[in-house]
Amino acid sequence: MKRFIAMKDNKEIFLCSICNINSGTCKEDCKFCSQSIRYKAEINRYKQKPIDEIIKEAKIARDNGALGFCLVTADKGLNEKTLKFVCQSAELLTSEVPKLRLIACNGTATLEQLLTLKKSGIKAYNHNLETSEDFYPQICTTHPWSERYETCLNVNESGLVLISGGIFGLGETQIDRQSMLKSLNELNPTSVPINFYHHNDALELKPNSLTTDEALSLIKQTRQAIPHAQRIMIAGGRELMFGNRQSEIFKYGANSIVIGNYLTTSGRIMSKDLDMLKNLNLEVAKTVKIDNSGNLVLNSLNS
Repeated sequence: MKRFIAMKDNKEIFLCSICNINSGTCKEDCKFCSQSIRYKAEINRYKQKPIDEIIKEAKIARDNGALGFCLVTADKGLNEKTLKFVCQSAELLTSEVPKLRLIACNGTATLEQLLTLKKSGIKAYNHNLETSEDFYPQICTTHPWSERYETCLNVNESGLVLISGGIFGLGETQIDRQSMLKSLNELNPTSVPINFYHHNDALELKPNSLTTDEALSLIKQTRQAIPHAQRIMIAGGRELMFGNRQSEIFKYGANSIVIGNYLTTSGRIMSKDLDMLKNLNLEVAKTVKIDNSGNLVLNSLNS
């Protein structure tokens, strides 16, 4: 299995942008997700984002330093139609924006489907465990946690880079958090996206009760619990969870962030994140190369 090596440790920050190419059409009942049709949240809903808009967003992400670009679909998993759309998008992006590393996030997937994505230019697959196996039935009843874990195993077998993390602030206990981190460590993900629940009034869950200090501690715990992960990425809920203390996340083990908007919520202006990194004397990763041992290696903008 390929490993990912970040040069100069946390001095290089991997930036990723996500593109919601199919929004608000999911039939599952995940209580944390405004894209489920069950909760009738007031969000933009569409079957397929026009390819010219996807390419435009990719170019904006690239121009603001993003190295990863994730194609996200709102369904339980891949079907023939979705797989074809993601592959077509990936092939066009590879041609139009070749410097971006393409990531797919399309729910549960078989080994065969993942290999098809890989052939289209996808380099990594993101599928989060979300929470512990024991707590999962309290936030989703339409599919089991085991399907998520199995998809992650399929990603590893396919040779794609595994990206897998979860959400804090769903009402889980500290035992649940430790259990999720243990399961993630077993999967040996290259990148671990940590999200903090962003409440929507249409959803059944209570608002996130975590304090900023507790959230920072959870980043540190994630870093310690998954020592071989090369990226701890702070993703959804960052702006709401940390406010004017966002710069502190890097002291606690984060070395990657999502820039721009999220799936159904707005992020802050990309230039503000770039200014934050500059003020912290942190470098933005520019390229990913493969060394003689097959390891993935980051090189920064300033190297």
